[in-house]
Amino acid sequence: MPAASPPAPGVSLGEREFVALMAMIMALQALCIDAMLPALGIMAQDLGVRDPNDRQLVVGVYLIAAGIGALFPGALADRFGRRPVLFISLAAYVALTVACALVTDFTALLVLRALQAITSAGLSVLPTAIIRDRFSGDRMARAQSTVAVIFMIVPMAAPSFGQAVLAVASWRWIFGGMALLGVAVWIWAWIRLPETLDPANRQSIAPRVIAANMWEAATNRAAMGYVFGASLLVAGLFGYINSAQQLVAEHFGAGDTFPLFFAAMAGGMALANFTNSRIVERFGARRVSHTALLVFIAVSAVQVWLAHLPHQTLWQFVPVMALNMCLVGFMGANFGSIALQPFARIAGAASSFQMFTRMVIAASLGALIGQAYDGTARPLAWSLLAGGLLALGLVLYSEQGRLFRRLIPPGAVRPVSGPDVR
Repeated sequence: MPAASPPAPGVSLGEREFVALMAMIMALQALCIDAMLPALGIMAQDLGVRDPNDRQLVVGVYLIAAGIGALFPGALADRFGRRPVLFISLAAYVALTVACALVTDFTALLVLRALQAITSAGLSVLPTAIIRDRFSGDRMARAQSTVAVIFMIVPMAAPSFGQAVLAVASWRWIFGGMALLGVAVWIWAWIRLPETLDPANRQSIAPRVIAANMWEAATNRAAMGYVFGASLLVAGLFGYINSAQQLVAEHFGAGDTFPLFFAAMAGGMALANFTNSRIVERFGARRVSHTALLVFIAVSAVQVWLAHLPHQTLWQFVPVMALNMCLVGFMGANFGSIALQPFARIAGAASSFQMFTRMVIAASLGALIGQAYDGTARPLAWSLLAGGLLALGLVLYSEQGRLFRRLIPPGAVRPVSGPDVR
């Protein structure tokens, strides 16, 4: 695979466009998950699925496979550059999305979804590495949060997009719309995105070097507590996504208004990320995320109590779940930037390993949480509380028992060689 050439001289990507492009690249995978939710029941019926919980596999298999696939693109991007690996991931995304639209068997659909997730995993790994090429510390956390604000628009709109497609066409056209968006993002990135990898940081593709870089990422105490902690927090969200259609639309009776409730809760996460992007450089990623984690544990305890009421209602569930999703918005970008901070030289490999770890753990546990659905919100509520408590212990491990420290000065920026993307 040849190294990519940078864009023609004079092509410059402004910060706002840079952030928007990173967000849209990451959002393609979110669309691949959330746009399916309103159609799961129809897809299962059309493809002959009998067990109601089996419909969750359309989402669960994709999440697990995306985690496995995340192990590879970062190391390749550290050697060949960000651009070629990104464009291969985008091409695979489009091709396999079209294949999913044409499938006639549920097992074949699951296989294609797994292949799609593995081959397009670079869409979730590479934006983080590209951002790390440019920023560090709290400035990176701010950039990540700004990306997340735009990124969250897609999960907010995706179920409504799926519902709108179902109103006029088959569920297969949901995949068709995703493929068209993938083509649009591919063209945008090809024209506007420069190569951000510093030539001095190119790594060998030799297995020994890759293994050494992965080992360095896996044994860093300051990073891994945050990686595992984030995995447990995201597992609760994945558990919610897996069971949301059954829990909110059917058990709580939201029906056709389910996409609106889903969008409102995702909107809370977007608002949290927007707020985080405005305050993180002032207060520090650790102070913000540690405070959010403690509040998350308290809110999860309330969620457990509500779930055990004799007749929990939709309006008892939605506000508390939305609040916890907001709190995750204050932790996700900050945990990620703290975990990636020590790895400027091997940002691609570290991003791959961390994404692999987060996604495999979170998706596997999320699938178990979804399969534990028993017609109530209790399995979800207990998983959120347990995840928060364990995440607190892991953060304390990384921080050697001390919360709220601020180790990176505000405004720290790592210069980037090559085309200016600031």
